[in-house]
Amino acid sequence: MVDRNIFEKLGLSQEEIENQVSQMYTDDESQYLEQSLEKKVDSREAGETIVKGRIKSRIGSDVIVEVGLKSEGVVAADEFDSPDEIEPGREIEVLLEDTDTAGGLIPLSKRKADRIRGWERIIETKEEGDSVTGKVVRRIKGGLLVDVGVPVFLPASQVDIRRPGDISRFIGKDIECKILKIDIEGRNIVVSRRKLIEEERHDAKEALLEEIEVGQTRKGVVKNIADFGVFVDLG
Repeated sequence: MVDRNIFEKLGLSQEEIENQVSQMYTDDESQYLEQSLEKKVDSREAGETIVKGRIKSRIGSDVIVEVGLKSEGVVAADEFDSPDEIEPGREIEVLLEDTDTAGGLIPLSKRKADRIRGWERIIETKEEGDSVTGKVVRRIKGGLLVDVGVPVFLPASQVDIRRPGDISRFIGKDIECKILKIDIEGRNIVVSRRKLIEEERHDAKEALLEEIEVGQTRKGVVKNIADFGVFVDLG
């Protein structure tokens, strides 16, 4: 059972968590995400529809997408993670931001659709205590921002067993973490890499104690030397 007082154990207040989460989304993204989660992304709701489209072409900083409506749609090219993803014929999901085609093209958002779908997947498939894998995107106040399909918060105290001197070295790396807290209303998820490492070490220790016997010869790594003896890591 996951401790419900996790924020206190991490030494973080609810206000601090909310401030850090506010760095993950733009105001516009937060508004769409909140509305969509409340309505469970009902695709029949006008103005909040997620539709499938097919990339037709790229023109400058715009990507033209065929969505099967009376007019083609347009997505900003910077909403794609990589230019290689902008491939004609590729099918993507986009959020229909407006039905007004006075300008000739329907405004669409891939990023908002990805965020909403990411939250749906997390809510439907993950619970507190489950493991998730994601890429560390950037450092924010109090820890790291990790992308697991949605932005999640990894507190600095939960990065490793001992707090590393510079947590920025994890940026760009894929890491596995345990979900400590899912707060749908507050739109934040807190994860811990430290908890996962602790559990793995505990399991390894239990397995070692079951098979180790007096008189055996074992290889190990000297970890520390004290006046009274030597500490050796047997794995």
